[in-house]
Amino acid sequence: MNEPEELLEALSVVGADRKVFDDPQTAHLLAVGHQILSARQVEGLEVEIRQTAQGIAAKVRVAAGVRIAHPVHLCFGVVHPRGLQQIEMDVRLEAGAAAHFLAHCLFPNAEQVRHLMKAQVDIGEGAHFHYGETHLHGPHGGVEVVPHAEIRVGRQGRFTSEFTLTSGRVGTLDIDYSVAAEAGSVTELVARVFGRGSDQIKIREAIALNGENARGLIKTRIALQDQASAEVTGLTEGNAAGARGHVDCMELVRDRAVARAVPIVNVTHPQAKVTHEAAIGSVDQRQLETLLAHGLSPEEAVDVIVRGVLR
Repeated sequence: MNEPEELLEALSVVGADRKVFDDPQTAHLLAVGHQILSARQVEGLEVEIRQTAQGIAAKVRVAAGVRIAHPVHLCFGVVHPRGLQQIEMDVRLEAGAAAHFLAHCLFPNAEQVRHLMKAQVDIGEGAHFHYGETHLHGPHGGVEVVPHAEIRVGRQGRFTSEFTLTSGRVGTLDIDYSVAAEAGSVTELVARVFGRGSDQIKIREAIALNGENARGLIKTRIALQDQASAEVTGLTEGNAAGARGHVDCMELVRDRAVARAVPIVNVTHPQAKVTHEAAIGSVDQRQLETLLAHGLSPEEAVDVIVRGVLR
């Protein structure tokens, strides 16, 4: 099986349909390592992509007022046990635009693979952008994933991000997202990660609510077992009248895993309000007993509880 076929085969494991890459109505970008396999634009969406000495650089622009009807599919990955994938993204949604991106990052055989992503995202006035990123990792824990992004959400704009890494071993994960939110905008950052073995997870997400009535939510769900470790930092700043923010972190710990949560709220305007909550603990005994009473084995019951936390 060649590299493109192996990548598309892995895509089906995360529930995605490879036929979307044949659909002329659906924009996409498909790359394995630093090789660009295919890309498609649709009306109102411009994609400029090139291979550089360091990796892949892509510029994406959604024109003012354009609402992309179908999700834009991004598929990145390394199918060999060793490799490097380094991507720079520059995404701009002009005023009133709307788009939904689905990114699949696939490393099914990784033993020593680095995946580095650096992104600049600019969301114009009244524009809406949803970005969902789902990872598939192999069983070896040999992946280093480092996604860093700086995002501006313009007046009355909306940005939602969902990061999911619950299949296979995480390896090393280092997320760093920073959002500057303008007046009337809405930002939601959601991350779900399941660490096993000796996985190391570090997540830092920050929202600066700089405009009046801006809203922000940071929601993190982590499950850990074996010797995995996680440190989650959620920072929200309320810097304007009517700004509202909330940080919500839940970490489920088993075996000898170690979890740390650092919710930080910083309010500089008397009419702003930011709240936080963090919970770290083991499997709830009452839930466990209830599931056992319904006939589940201890392993099945714990799995149901973990999956419930990661929903």
